[in-house]
Amino acid sequence: MGNLRLCDTLVVLDSSHIFETISHHAKEKEYADRSKEFFELINNSSINSVTDRKFLGYVAALLTVTIWAVFLVGTRFAVTTNFTVEEIMVLRLIPASIIMAPYMIKLGVMPPGNRLITKIIFALGASALFPSVLSIGLYYSTASNAGALGPGTLPFWTALIAFLIAGEKPKQSRKFGLFVILFGALVIGIMQFETTYGELTWLGNSLFLLGAALWAIYSVIFRQSGIAPLHGLVIGLFWGSLIFVPFLIAFGNVDFDNKTLYDITHMVILHSFIIGILAMLLFTYAVKKLGAAQTAAFGALTPILALIGGIILLDEIISVSKLFGICLVTAGVLFASGALSFTKK
Repeated sequence: MGNLRLCDTLVVLDSSHIFETISHHAKEKEYADRSKEFFELINNSSINSVTDRKFLGYVAALLTVTIWAVFLVGTRFAVTTNFTVEEIMVLRLIPASIIMAPYMIKLGVMPPGNRLITKIIFALGASALFPSVLSIGLYYSTASNAGALGPGTLPFWTALIAFLIAGEKPKQSRKFGLFVILFGALVIGIMQFETTYGELTWLGNSLFLLGAALWAIYSVIFRQSGIAPLHGLVIGLFWGSLIFVPFLIAFGNVDFDNKTLYDITHMVILHSFIIGILAMLLFTYAVKKLGAAQTAAFGALTPILALIGGIILLDEIISVSKLFGICLVTAGVLFASGALSFTKK
């Protein structure tokens, strides 16, 4: 009788163990299913988040190159109608400096570098030298030429300056792109020397190339400095307003005669707010989200947008040689930026 009770007890205990085991496995399966659903939700959210960031980066890059093209077309219109280059530069620097004054106080305005020439380029390169040279060039030559010979040749000049200063060597496909850019620039620049009826298109084209080279020097020095883009922006605005603006007022043509408040306001919005501040912030955001190579690839759109804007808004005449040269520069930018490359089989 005692043995029978013992057996019953063992059976009950064994049954309880089996029930607990089954329940444990069921709970584990339920936990595993829920965990799987949770991680799938996280992965889907991460994919959507990455996709959203990429999309916003593409939007920022597209807006940046569009602003660059608007700058070329708008400046060409301004300097060939009722504004001088000096007046545009004053309207570009002063309002932007006032807006960014809090960041000047917060971040500081002393340019980095040990050599005087480095400090000068860092302080005045992006804020004053590059835009003023480009604007003078737009007085003599067309916006479509500026798009190809200015922003379009930046990859070539940047690679050349980086090689001379830092010893950086581009890859084979990028070398090909740089060669194509150079050839396209020669097609536009050298084959279009126009001196008939007092035109100095060749001088404007030369200034576009010079401006792009100055910007490339600034870009390489800026990259080596390691400071944030916003800091670099406020340094340039401060010293451009402190040194360049008084020089322009003293020796340039800055009187704003026959300019209405409406015209001045439009120039301030375009050159100071949109180009001087917004374009820089959008470009920085695009580089952060897409990377430098992908963002630079969007620069290939600048010659095309400037070409379209010049035709539609300024009635510019596009010759076959110019169109061919712009197409070459655009293709070269795609290769030089790494957006296109040769694949090895």
